[in-house]
Amino acid sequence: MITRHQLITDFPEFEEKIHDLKISHAHFKKLFEKYDELDHEIYRIETDTTPSSDETLNQLRTDRVRLKDEIFDFLKSN
Repeated sequence: MITRHQLITDFPEFEEKIHDLKISHAHFKKLFEKYDELDHEIYRIETDTTPSSDETLNQLRTDRVRLKDEIFDFLKSN
């Protein structure tokens, strides 16, 4: 089954913090929105809604992992 990788699902311990930072911290909001866009794009490709090459899909997945790591580090340190 193909599913989205939403941050609140992946980091349930930070659910409230994610919500608060989206409202109060512009940089975090940008990171969150970029992650959400990437995740949505990957989902569209994986579900064959949007055609793409394997190379493109793999690059997007790599970008998502890097961004998720950055967000996790941000959550831990703020």
